[in-house]
Amino acid sequence: MSQEFRVPPLRMVAWEVTRSCNLNCVHCRASAERGPYEGELSTQEAMAVLEDLASMGSPVVILTGGEPLLRQDVVDLARRGSELGLRMVMAPNGTLLTPKRARELKEAGIQRVSISLDGAREETHDSFRKVPGAFRGAMAGIMAARESGLPFQINTTVTPLNLGEIPAILELAVSLGAVAHHIFLLVPVGRGKDVGSQGLSAERYEETLEWFHQQEGRVPIQLKATCAPQYQRIARQRGRSAERPSPHPSLDSVTRGCLAGWGFCFISHRGEVQPCGYLEVSCGNVRQSPLSRIWSSSEVFRRLRNLEEYKGKCGRCEFRRVCGGCRARAYEQTGDYLSEEPLCTYLPSRI
Repeated sequence: MSQEFRVPPLRMVAWEVTRSCNLNCVHCRASAERGPYEGELSTQEAMAVLEDLASMGSPVVILTGGEPLLRQDVVDLARRGSELGLRMVMAPNGTLLTPKRARELKEAGIQRVSISLDGAREETHDSFRKVPGAFRGAMAGIMAARESGLPFQINTTVTPLNLGEIPAILELAVSLGAVAHHIFLLVPVGRGKDVGSQGLSAERYEETLEWFHQQEGRVPIQLKATCAPQYQRIARQRGRSAERPSPHPSLDSVTRGCLAGWGFCFISHRGEVQPCGYLEVSCGNVRQSPLSRIWSSSEVFRRLRNLEEYKGKCGRCEFRRVCGGCRARAYEQTGDYLSEEPLCTYLPSRI
């Protein structure tokens, strides 16, 4: 069997434990609101998912949303996942992360929280979140995590609205004591379609990723670009400067660009399994079939793992194994998740 058709180990899963959210972010993939949303997995169903995940090894499980802290049993889920040997992390927006709740999460085994800062200034962040005080709330959540000894990283979605503040956000992440800064290139789905209509060009994204790569070794925290598979090409084209070796390197040497279906998947609040949260193509539902079976038998996953099916530039690119192009952006633009990445400037050498 060729390498493309082997079933890779599941290394990370993002689990939308609830779609309810107390914010109204302009770039939200799920267009999440306060809710409630019908059909969310029950506690019993969620515990069964954790058991199944544990049978697949010890993947990182990202409890996300919506706002995961709005799910009443989320601490119980974190605790049970930790007991099963899963690496439990959480992606709250920070506004509900009190010192008491931060201590509860740490005691339940949450190993890291990721809190988004989409602006270095209150005005910018609040304009993203569409709720006054969101920046102050996120900062309070960060302080709560720091004081409880709960490691935190800063996530930032790069859009035309905040491009000029990315360097300042990185400086802020370092000054706050974050262990990492992850930037996300906007995928125009959900409410993000409206932001994407004002989107940055492929050339500006390339420049941004080049700049981000240059920061390795200049800052004392880990850096990672997400939903930006072309970063893997840039990292290999540029290499790491021997004059600036980083004690906190990016993950570009140990991961792949687009992980959808390769080492990563997404579970929705209703149990739908997707290659990622931005690629709304169902691979099955955990209410009908265990995730372990979906992961190994879904036709969508099988096709994503077969590089020979990739089309356009991505199909002939010499970096396709380490990059792969963003399958969600390809799908959003063309309706075909195997078509070429629309935000890549690179012209492959293969004809």
